[in-house]
Amino acid sequence: MSRSTRALPAASVDVLAVLVFAFVGRRNHAEATDLGDVVTTAAPFLGGLALGWLATKAWREPTRLAVGVGVWAGVVLGGLAIRAITVGIPPVSFALVTTAVLGVFLIGWRAAAVMFDRGCD
Repeated sequence: MSRSTRALPAASVDVLAVLVFAFVGRRNHAEATDLGDVVTTAAPFLGGLALGWLATKAWREPTRLAVGVGVWAGVVLGGLAIRAITVGIPPVSFALVTTAVLGVFLIGWRAAAVMFDRGCD
């Protein structure tokens, strides 16, 4: 698969990762997990995801680990900033969990993709 044809699947996996993060968070806090509530919770982080993709130009090489780190930073920093403006400043524990979980999700799948690509050469 060429780099350019990887952009849409990669963006889709990133969006799914953010939605799963929001779903699991809502479920762990015994909050409603219908699609609308999950999307509302995920919205600031989806905005951060868009910022991360733009800042890193992720569509060029979406599976590179360095790109994943940049996207992760955009999601966390942008998402927490947007959330602070729209919902309020979150507790430090929320920021730490957000950083860790989204790091595993957004960098993890890219690490797996890199290992898979190397194994197929």
